[in-house]
Amino acid sequence: MYALIETGGKQYRVEEGQALFVEKLDAEEGQTVTFDKVLLVGGEDGTTVGTPLVENAKVTGKVERHGKGKKLTVFKFKPKKNYKRKQGHRQPFTKVVIDKIEA
Repeated sequence: MYALIETGGKQYRVEEGQALFVEKLDAEEGQTVTFDKVLLVGGEDGTTVGTPLVENAKVTGKVERHGKGKKLTVFKFKPKKNYKRKQGHRQPFTKVVIDKIEA
């Protein structure tokens, strides 16, 4: 069984037991989180598509850890004007392991 969920402004295809890296969530490590915005649920018995959400469907997972992604370099440059700006960025994330898909 799989589901399409929305969190942090992005959509993810998830299955039970899958590890998922999402935008940072406000939850402690070891805590259970519930994703209520389920857009689609699929399995052996068919596919249910929401309009826009599937009713009475939810996905639960356990927060495994928080962290920061790899460093990205943002470099601005304008030729012949002696303008250069260098900046780094590390996006925070939360690793969630999907426990159960209820539909």
